[in-house]
Amino acid sequence: MKMTVRGILTALATAFAVYLAARSLVWAGGVVDHPMLAVAVTGVYLVVVILSLYVEGRPVAAHDGESDGMLTAGRRGPTRMPAWVCIVVLLASAVIPNTAAAALALESRATSFGTWYVGAIGLLMMVTMVRRRPWVAWAGIVILAVSTIAWLGLLPALTLGLIGSSMWVLAAQLLLMSMDRAALDAARLSELQRAASAWRAAQQGRQRERRIQVQRALAVAGPILSRAIEQVGLLDERERTEARIAEGQLRDELRGARLLDDGVRAELDAARRRGATVSVLDEGGLEGLSDAELQRIRAELAAAVHDAVSQRLYIRSSTHPEIAVTVVGRSAAGTLPDEDSVDLWREIARPARG
Repeated sequence: MKMTVRGILTALATAFAVYLAARSLVWAGGVVDHPMLAVAVTGVYLVVVILSLYVEGRPVAAHDGESDGMLTAGRRGPTRMPAWVCIVVLLASAVIPNTAAAALALESRATSFGTWYVGAIGLLMMVTMVRRRPWVAWAGIVILAVSTIAWLGLLPALTLGLIGSSMWVLAAQLLLMSMDRAALDAARLSELQRAASAWRAAQQGRQRERRIQVQRALAVAGPILSRAIEQVGLLDERERTEARIAEGQLRDELRGARLLDDGVRAELDAARRRGATVSVLDEGGLEGLSDAELQRIRAELAAAVHDAVSQRLYIRSSTHPEIAVTVVGRSAAGTLPDEDSVDLWREIARPARG
């Protein structure tokens, strides 16, 4: 049979409650004025203990990263004690000590069976504390202390179990606090591990993407670089043009790889060969798109570059919710070299999401 924390705690509490109840009925060497009342009080105590241990309540609400799977709450531990059971427990903490003491003769009230209720109510309050009702548990201890001192006196009450019962409740509260802190630390550690794994996966993806970009860049610029080294930089006009185009292609691969496919690359190459200056920059906004959506955007981009006659083309991705890519073309408009005008403005819409 699978053992759980809840099952172990419940079994221990039940066994201890039965022991205390049995001790209350062992009247050796003592005088009991009202035996039926004493037996009835013991029976009432056992009923209250059963209610406190076995009546289900609502799970403890998660907060600050805690979950319902803590060692002391939810399926793996006691649920929060229902409010009506708390009321019964408080009534028991007031009725049982007074009734148990009233059932005994004066000389029997300080005996082992005459003070059974001190440990019994302490156990009941400890169960209440474990079931996430700390204020009820401490209120019960206060009620027990008042009743015990009233019947036995201050010093006898302290020496006959009142301090021990209070220590049980305090130990239960400290144990719960340490368990909750450990559960919270474990949850945070798990979250950090998931974040670290996601970061590592993202870094590995970026590394693979960089390797692909470097390989593509070397394939584009490698031949002209080798030629430049062989000629010690003395290139003819055709080779200079090829070097300028290779430089542009290399910039495209490094700065806007997400915007590129074979069709876009071919149109950018054609624009540069006719003398246009082309700038491509991925500024984000395309990360959440599928391959099919990116393919459609790249097809529209290739068509826009193919139709362009501008001397300078600026292609940028966009984070705008409705615009994916913007293509701007500028050409000379006057006699001054730096005087130009916008002759192309094309916005490629972001795919609509249903």
